Amino acid sequence: MSHPSKIVHCTGPTDPHALDGISRRHRSGDLDKLCPLCSGYGQWNTQIDLVSHRSIRHACPKCDGRGWIETGGDMVPSPDIERSEAGHPVWTVRLDPSDDRE
Repeated sequence: MSHPSKIVHCTGPTDPHALDGISRRHRSGDLDKLCPLCSGYGQWNTQIDLVSHRSIRHACPKCDGRGWIETGGDMVPSPDIERSEAGHPVWTVRLDPSDDRE
C-alpha cells in the first residue's frame, strides 16, 4: 500500500525546504570560513517528501560537503580515485591549494 506524499523539488540551497532536516556542519581542522554557497550546511535537499521527510541530497560543490572553506595558504583535502600499480582504482586524498584565498 502506498503512503501519501508531497514531493518538493529544490534547485539550490536558498529554495524553501532545501535545508529541512540538515544540520549545520561543525568546523573541523583549520578551515577558516563558512561556505558562501551552502552557508555551512555542506549539502541541501534536491527532493524532499514533506510527508515522510525522505530526501535526496546534493553535496555542495564549493566546499565538497565540508560546510567550511579555506581562505589562507593551507592545502585543502579532497577525495579522489587513482589507479594502483596493479591497475585497480583506489581511493586516496588529494591535497590542493584553496581557490578561495583572500
